[in-house]
Amino acid sequence: MSNSIEKILKKSSLPANKDAALPGRPEPLSISGIHAVNSESMTRQPSTDESEVVLGMGCFWGAERQLWNTPGVVATSVGYAGGFTPNPTYEEVCSGQTGHTEVVKVLFNKKETSLEAILKVFWENHDPTQGMRQGNDIGSQYRSAIYVMSDDDIAIAEASKAAYQKQLLEAGYAMITTEIEPLETYYFAEEYHQQYLHKNPNGYCGLAGTGVSCPIGLGV
Repeated sequence: MSNSIEKILKKSSLPANKDAALPGRPEPLSISGIHAVNSESMTRQPSTDESEVVLGMGCFWGAERQLWNTPGVVATSVGYAGGFTPNPTYEEVCSGQTGHTEVVKVLFNKKETSLEAILKVFWENHDPTQGMRQGNDIGSQYRSAIYVMSDDDIAIAEASKAAYQKQLLEAGYAMITTEIEPLETYYFAEEYHQQYLHKNPNGYCGLAGTGVSCPIGLGV
């Protein structure tokens, strides 16, 4: 087996447990906490009119731009979730040895939008059937994921997944591989990753959907 194939397989698998993952560090990565697009705080807790969801849809640069431009979204940040290593760096996550996937944390106003509407943007702007990759981006850090804050949110996400799965099957796509789990820990990514495509307008964006519309609302 060539070294390149070995590297791909390693990056596309998850550590079995914490002991098999990189050790990380106790100190969080230092960031400004201020959103570069709208100057909102990225680190504050939601108000009574707000809620959060953490979404993995491939490379987080393009995903974050799509989500900060979504009506009703107050602030976004990029980070790492779903793994074992505490306070990982970008290089560690990309090694496939932390268990994390690249994610966008979305703070939204519940009076202006809903979790269902945010998930519609999520489903339609990546291919959730690809497993440990998105397009040419290969590795466990690019896997599709929804990490939520409550049991009610789990139910909403599962219903949304079921509705979109039906549409995808009718369009000839395979089964959805998206993780749907309660959020355990969210680690902020390095400052240069935050709102990357605002700071670097011509930077890489691998975001690409299936072209299949996701239904939302009652009765789907």
